[in-house]
Amino acid sequence: MCLFCSMKIPLRHYLSLFPLLFIVFNFAIAQTPVYNLDQFQERIQKKNDTLYVVNLWATWCKPCVEELPYFQSASASFSQQPVKIILASQDMKTKTVQVADFLKKNNYSSETFILSAGNPNVWINKIEPKWSGTIPVTLLYKNGKKIYFHEGDYPDAETLKKIIQSKLK
Repeated sequence: MCLFCSMKIPLRHYLSLFPLLFIVFNFAIAQTPVYNLDQFQERIQKKNDTLYVVNLWATWCKPCVEELPYFQSASASFSQQPVKIILASQDMKTKTVQVADFLKKNNYSSETFILSAGNPNVWINKIEPKWSGTIPVTLLYKNGKKIYFHEGDYPDAETLKKIIQSKLK
């Protein structure tokens, strides 16, 4: 029987809807993209006049979470300039939904992806030889080259904005 009327509908017709429901359900759940190291480097090392401000952070890192509003504020302040804020999460690649939910709950709109590059002992030095591996970390890239590295959090949004402004010149 049909769920909504008295017509008899074979079970196979209901079962044929499952693939469609699966697709609709998966698109309804927000997920954060996952990048490997090559994709990460390709994304941030563009040879153009845009200043890429990359923050490596995680939802489980208290100083990271505390400074995320500074990056959101910087994104708004530099929205009319060639500045792109990118949040590269260090959460596990299985946490795509949780990271997306965290960003939505906190109204963060910057481009975000999870960096899942394998063994950190290998890829950390490829990103920055001076980096100890702790987060948060901020990297600035312009014209395909890294022009700034900062390990640790910022005391306030104004400090971050001054650094960005100094690198725009």
